[in-house]
Amino acid sequence: MIDFWIGAGLLLLAALAFLLLPLLRGRGVQAEEDRTALNVALYQERLGELAAQQAAGTLDSEQLEAGRADAARELLDDTEGSTTTRHNNHLGRAVPLIAAILVPLVGYGLYLHWGASDKLQLAREFTEQPATMEEMVGRLERAVKAQPESAEAWYFLAKTYMNRERPADAATAFEQVVKLAGRQPELLGQWAQALYFAGDRQWSKQLQQLTDEALRGDPHEVTSLGLLGIAAYEEERFAEAIGFWERLVATLPAEDPSRDAIQGGIARAREQLGESAPASVSKPAGEMVAETGAGLTVEVQLAAEVVDKVRPTDAVFIFARALSGPPMPLAVKRITVADLPATVNLSDADAMTPQLRLSNFEQVRLFARVSRDGNATRGEWQGSSEPLAPDDADAVKLTIDQPVAP
Repeated sequence: MIDFWIGAGLLLLAALAFLLLPLLRGRGVQAEEDRTALNVALYQERLGELAAQQAAGTLDSEQLEAGRADAARELLDDTEGSTTTRHNNHLGRAVPLIAAILVPLVGYGLYLHWGASDKLQLAREFTEQPATMEEMVGRLERAVKAQPESAEAWYFLAKTYMNRERPADAATAFEQVVKLAGRQPELLGQWAQALYFAGDRQWSKQLQQLTDEALRGDPHEVTSLGLLGIAAYEEERFAEAIGFWERLVATLPAEDPSRDAIQGGIARAREQLGESAPASVSKPAGEMVAETGAGLTVEVQLAAEVVDKVRPTDAVFIFARALSGPPMPLAVKRITVADLPATVNLSDADAMTPQLRLSNFEQVRLFARVSRDGNATRGEWQGSSEPLAPDDADAVKLTIDQPVAP
């Protein structure tokens, strides 16, 4: 912003130069004052000459008085003209000075009210690649503060909150998007999804209303269909889950990579109902991985500086999340701090929901999080890995050394 203020300062100096230019011309006032003093001196000299002529007998008393009156009248005429000039010059000098003081103050006040320096700064920041996700979140938060009427800025912030496992914040942001962009089916579905995970995966009347409205607007709205299937499956309403997921599969393109995961969830729901999977539904790759025992081996330990800051009974969640995909964990295991250091294996058998499996994604990231209250969505300390393939045979070492942002 320094170049902006330099430019503004130069423009201000140019404006002040025009305002103060009349003051430079005000030097004529001094010349006028000198002329008045000269007139007074000439008047006095004239009086002296008249007195000398009377003493010499050249002028009588009447002529002397007439000469004095003429000299006084001439002096009075010169003085009145000079006074008017001085008054006008003083007024002309005061106006530029007042304007020179008011213009910067008024200009600065108007800029604070209508200016956009914060938007200019954000625009410059967004031209640079953020060093961390936290920096990106901060930029987006400042963007919506500077442009609260921008539905696009709110949407990107909501998506980022979901990717950062902040569903409550994401739900608030999606609500703003809906207010600004309208109640579009896809936005309602994503808002409902955020509310679902922010509410500890508990179904509510509000969620039902949002998904119903989304499907009325678009019967093929994928987020709502997937969410309704998840909720039905977790509440052991397996027949309803199959119905939602079958509608979802019929909506997705044939090349969509998530089709296999959803078909796997349908097959699992049919098993729960005691039904056999249709011949057209092949066993997904995720189940084959689970049967062969393949998966990721994770070695988890506490950093030395964290040992004294946790309790043995604190829960430790080890989970995998898709690098490019939904924010929900793909596989999870739970131990306690007392079990550390520990080695665990994550596979499709540890999937939280049947349609989201490790084997259905090309790259994942591993996390180990300490949570004192036993809630996997929040905690106090965590460690994370670099992106890796879900079938990586090498053991992944995770050190819990990072404080979790509140």
